[in-house]
Amino acid sequence: MSFSFFKALRPKTPQEVAKSIKESLVALDTKTVSEVKALEKSCETFGTLSHSEDCLLEVHSQLYCLSLGFLSEALEEVEKNFATMRTMLSGDGESEPNLDQVSQLVDEICKEDVLTLLIHKLPILGWEARKDLVHCWSILLKHKVESNSCCVEYIEQHAELLDFLVVCYDNKDIALSCGIMLRECIKFPSLARYILESASFVLFFKFVELPNFDVASDAFSTFKDLLTKHVNVVSEFLTAHYDEFFDLYERLLTSPNYVTRRQSLKLLSDFLLESPNSQIMKRYILEVRYLKVMMTLLRDSSKNIQISAFHIFKVFVANPHKPREVKLILAKNQEKLLELLHNLSPGKGSEDEQFEEEKEFIIKEIERLSC
Repeated sequence: MSFSFFKALRPKTPQEVAKSIKESLVALDTKTVSEVKALEKSCETFGTLSHSEDCLLEVHSQLYCLSLGFLSEALEEVEKNFATMRTMLSGDGESEPNLDQVSQLVDEICKEDVLTLLIHKLPILGWEARKDLVHCWSILLKHKVESNSCCVEYIEQHAELLDFLVVCYDNKDIALSCGIMLRECIKFPSLARYILESASFVLFFKFVELPNFDVASDAFSTFKDLLTKHVNVVSEFLTAHYDEFFDLYERLLTSPNYVTRRQSLKLLSDFLLESPNSQIMKRYILEVRYLKVMMTLLRDSSKNIQISAFHIFKVFVANPHKPREVKLILAKNQEKLLELLHNLSPGKGSEDEQFEEEKEFIIKEIERLSC
């Protein structure tokens, strides 16, 4: 005689997991909204039968509590399904994930348009669900099904999802989660190229200066990845959008915010001095307006900014093909520049000797100039 009263639940198949995720995400709209609308209709009917404001307020109060209850139930279901997805994609800590199941789940998530729902529902997900989604996101993007990166290809065909993630920096509650997801996307050249070319890219010049320090720092990390991860993609972008990009970038270099000035100056040096960007750099050092920006930064109250500015300023001066306008500006400000350079020191460190050699060379170049 069997005394087993409990039957072990059959693990869900990848297809069932994808279906459950989709249904629970859709339910965040359909279930909660339909239930709330039904309650509102009842409330309106009740309002026509009663002239008591107190009674109406009581009904509205009950309506609000019930709507919160419906939403809470729907979010709990999403959270449960995301936890199942996480286990299937990365294992349970004791056993490794079944790669066949992972492939089936990834394939199904793409076929059923679950990726779109995952991104669009981010603003209303709970903290635990967002954490699981961020963990799964990298796996979803990297996993290949029969040598195809299904999720990357899906996003290429639904590129507006990337715009949605960028705009989410304006929502401080989900900004950091979206930032992690964006940086995972940027690892793929085609997705990085789309963001650079999209209208939403210019928003980064706003986001890196948001008053919330954590969000601004995260936005700058994403901005930096966009400009450094794929040098050939970046070179093509800067060549095609040189004027508008550097117009915007100048605002960062001259920002009243110290952190913005320091980070943007360091980043400028990082991507300008990449060999694929050599033509961009040659064009940049011909422009008097950008020379003036570097000269201003050499006078910054921060030694770190002075040193970073020097490493770009020296390229203007060392250029053997300096245009006449650049020579005139350097000659006109010769005395002040020499004084600044003589007092400029990186402090103690292993690069002191090289820095001093470079500084002496630049000083001699400036001394040769005359109005």
